[in-house]
Amino acid sequence: MRTISGFLLDVDGVLHIDGEPIPGAVQAVLELRARGIPFVLLTNTTIRTRRQLGALLRELGFPVADDEIVTAGAATAAYLRAHYPGEPCYLLVDGDVQEEFAGIPLVEDDSATVVVFGGAGPVYSYDRLNRAFRLLLRGAHFVAMHRNLVWDRRDGPALDTGAFLLGLEAALGRQAHLVGKPSPDFFRAGLERLGLSPERVAVVGDSLAADILPARQLGMTGVLVQTGRFRPNDLELGRPDALLPSIAELPSWLSRAT
Repeated sequence: MRTISGFLLDVDGVLHIDGEPIPGAVQAVLELRARGIPFVLLTNTTIRTRRQLGALLRELGFPVADDEIVTAGAATAAYLRAHYPGEPCYLLVDGDVQEEFAGIPLVEDDSATVVVFGGAGPVYSYDRLNRAFRLLLRGAHFVAMHRNLVWDRRDGPALDTGAFLLGLEAALGRQAHLVGKPSPDFFRAGLERLGLSPERVAVVGDSLAADILPARQLGMTGVLVQTGRFRPNDLELGRPDALLPSIAELPSWLSRAT
């Protein structure tokens, strides 16, 4: 087993579910901090800014700083600034992430030349989806923060962005540019923030497809936890390097592995 010197940790379904900490998750992260093991939170979360997510996690007891968080929302804003500077953007996202998109023209009319999909929710009304569809038909750039099909809430599973993207992509005959997981560039952004080479890093996630397989393709160790989005039939897609009941078992696994 290779030496693990740092972690990229998923958030939703790994640390908490809809604001309810996974049992033992806070203690596991505290143990990583106590051992001096660096970590970065790499999350497809789009309903909160990094500052908002950091505040929530600290309220729940997790010892994390805002600059240890990489979100799909912030990464998407950076992508727009780099590739479509100054272009008007039609943004569909449930939650207040305006802060991350500072300086990017956000519009609600037909002037938009970029259409961006974030986390799904009530904002995904028929009228708004149809406006996005028509903008895309006219040639607007098509960008997605992530492709998650489902996300877990306290009241049960809920449809997420990917479920709507599949229909739009079929109707349009083209695919959205993906910024968040499982995009390799998103994992590389986490590695850059962590400052470690891939072979020294383990990714901890609840999705084999979105977390573990992309991580392994980049040379990282994949640790799959059986919380959040995990379903037993996920293992038909492949095998992780480690399968844990939850992140609560991570410190003991790390002791055994190293």
